[in-house]
Amino acid sequence: MVLMQTPRPINDPSTGLVGLVAILLSVLLLLGQSLFIVPAGQVAVVTTLGKVSGGSRLPGLNFKIPLVQAVSPFDVRTQVRPEEFATLTKDLQVIEATATVKYAVRPNEAGRIYRTIASADREIYPRIIQPSLLKALKSVFSQYELVTIATEWNDISSLVERTVAEELDKFDYVEVRGLDLTGLQIAEEYRAAIEQKQIAEQQLLRAQTEVKIAEQEAIRYDTLNRSLDDQVLFKLFLDKWDGRTEVVPALPGTPGGTPPVIVGRKN
Repeated sequence: MVLMQTPRPINDPSTGLVGLVAILLSVLLLLGQSLFIVPAGQVAVVTTLGKVSGGSRLPGLNFKIPLVQAVSPFDVRTQVRPEEFATLTKDLQVIEATATVKYAVRPNEAGRIYRTIASADREIYPRIIQPSLLKALKSVFSQYELVTIATEWNDISSLVERTVAEELDKFDYVEVRGLDLTGLQIAEEYRAAIEQKQIAEQQLLRAQTEVKIAEQEAIRYDTLNRSLDDQVLFKLFLDKWDGRTEVVPALPGTPGGTPPVIVGRKN
């Protein structure tokens, strides 16, 4: 015996309720796919069917078209990356060190970065920063001989930072916010030569300082000697005279005058 299920009437209230729930769920799903939040310290690039649309989306709640647009976040906070490198000096000696560069993506350039060179944060350093950094390190260190590098380390670090910044400014993707050079490594035989050069420079500086002091003393004494005429000497004599010693003074300024002569003491 086959039982026949009685179909629900079209105007059955339960059928309408199920449909309403389905519509609400669909709306909520689409709404969830339409809204996205950009965290603080980031911007987002929105692409429409693979093509960059509009400018960078700033932190906060943002909207996109579901199923058509995609979102790619970019961190715009300061990034710190150490780079170990080896390069040649002016006298063709190999040195090794670590360059730690601090940089940040320019928020308004995130769309251009995505469109031209990198579609994710992890690609920015190897494709943008690293090539310019290594180029700057090679260019700067080739200007210095090995024996001068240790004594001019701070100047070299500043020069590398400026060179990297100038190189990256050509593309205007990122901003260089600092660079430090650390961990200089050179061959042991050259290290001794550098230390001897530093000692020699210190001794030379000390000798130059002593010469300057001697020159200043000579100028002072020469000035004093030229100021000691007969009148000044006579005044100095009177200041020191005890009032008891008998003297026959020559008149100050008298042509052919003779200096004071001690002849005895008063009783």
